Amino acid sequence: MSYAEVKRNMWSNSVSNYVRTVVGMVVGLLTFRMLYQALGKEQFGFWSVLWSVFGYGILLDFGFGFAAQKRVAELSVRADWELLSRVLSTILLFYLVVAGLIAAVVLAGSGFIIGWFGVSPENTEEFRRILVVFFVGIGLAFPMGIFPEILRGQQRIRLANNLISAAMILRLGFIIAAIHYHWSFMTVMVIALVFALAPDFLAAFLALRRMPAVRLHPRLFSFALIRETMHFSLFAYLGTATNIVLGKTDQLVLGTALSVSAVALYQAGAKIAEVFSQFTRQVQDTLSPAAAHLHATGDRAALRDLLVNSLRWSVLIATPLYLLCAFYLPQLLLLLTGDHAIAQSTLLVGQVLLAWFYTTIMTHSVSKRIFMMCGHEQRLMWLGLGEAGANLALSVALVLIFRSVIAVAVGSLIPTLYFGWVHLWPWMAKDVGLGGGELFRRTVLPSIRACGPMLVVLVVIHWTGFVRLPSALGAMFIAATFAGLVGLAGAWRWALLPEERGQLARRFGGRLPARWRLPA
Repeated sequence: MSYAEVKRNMWSNSVSNYVRTVVGMVVGLLTFRMLYQALGKEQFGFWSVLWSVFGYGILLDFGFGFAAQKRVAELSVRADWELLSRVLSTILLFYLVVAGLIAAVVLAGSGFIIGWFGVSPENTEEFRRILVVFFVGIGLAFPMGIFPEILRGQQRIRLANNLISAAMILRLGFIIAAIHYHWSFMTVMVIALVFALAPDFLAAFLALRRMPAVRLHPRLFSFALIRETMHFSLFAYLGTATNIVLGKTDQLVLGTALSVSAVALYQAGAKIAEVFSQFTRQVQDTLSPAAAHLHATGDRAALRDLLVNSLRWSVLIATPLYLLCAFYLPQLLLLLTGDHAIAQSTLLVGQVLLAWFYTTIMTHSVSKRIFMMCGHEQRLMWLGLGEAGANLALSVALVLIFRSVIAVAVGSLIPTLYFGWVHLWPWMAKDVGLGGGELFRRTVLPSIRACGPMLVVLVVIHWTGFVRLPSALGAMFIAATFAGLVGLAGAWRWALLPEERGQLARRFGGRLPARWRLPA
């Protein structure tokens, strides 16, 4: 596969990432609202707890999923199907053993677990059966989760996303039917599990059909390959664990150092920043298999180009969204919470965390994904552990000194700035053969310059109250749309390269009336 084909795959995969993200948010919101109204409080709480456990199941992956993605990308280049068969069989059997242990523990201790949750006596037996069914489903999902990773390694992320999006839409339809016809709580859980597993089974069929010479069999299991694969997967796993520390410990620190009500103040501001992060990281999620493929081919020039251009595009997407979120944070919080009186501490937390995520787009998101696939996993692990440790220590110290939710957010921002700009940015610059300033000029400065007019428009609207409507959300929508159009015009003029403008003009220009077409 040539570098041009790799880039084309990346763009189509990125678009599908955005589609999957939007579908997931809409389906998730509708499902949450319907189940919240249809289920009893205890049922809904039990549902929420179980699916939060499902989310933390990534910690049991031990990095082997990421390793499978990397090995598929590398060994496909060499067409070494025999070795790939042994690698995938080894990982799959390892997953099956872990899944079996999880299922056995839950089956043996289901009564104790239900008692630990404090379930009321009238629901105990029903919830115990649901718990068993749920963890059997997890037992199936755990090994089957390797197959979407294989699709990603084949640079068929779009296909994996389409399967997930279709399953989410079908799940919503069946849950609507279940609520309408008053089906049981167990039936609703089975529906959710079936459509969580369906994409993995379809991915298995489609992934293996692309590699007919690959065989999966227990006889191909190899302890030597477990050790070899773990050399990479352990570093990838620790990187994932440190990301969880960076993203999830603030609430724990606040809850233990201050109060649960402090977590509520923090969480509203943090949620806006998390949504911003979701919408700005879809390009980066396509980088790992592309980097693994290019690393396997030994194309250093293509890897350098991939890093520079992916960083430039990531910043170009993130900068206007960051400005809109920062200027309209109160209105976004109103939309999220429905509360017209937003606490000042919540607003400040939101602004700090928006800045935190924005700076990680520039320093962390692109570099880590590419370097992880190019043999630098050990160095990345140590940097990640250092940042996570500094984040935790500084957050605890600041919240104990200042007794404020803002202190925790600042405790997250400072280590990210240090490790990002002092360690990762110079590393990126050296890797692509540029100085730090020159890399900034090529990747970040075009977006800042392009968004200058947009920033002026936002400031003028904000301070003059140019858009006045009875609804604050309506005024935000109109003003943000106008500012966004100015930002798009600035990006076209100052951020895109001439060849990129030409490609976009040729791709979309023919679909517009002649008088609307922009010159390349």
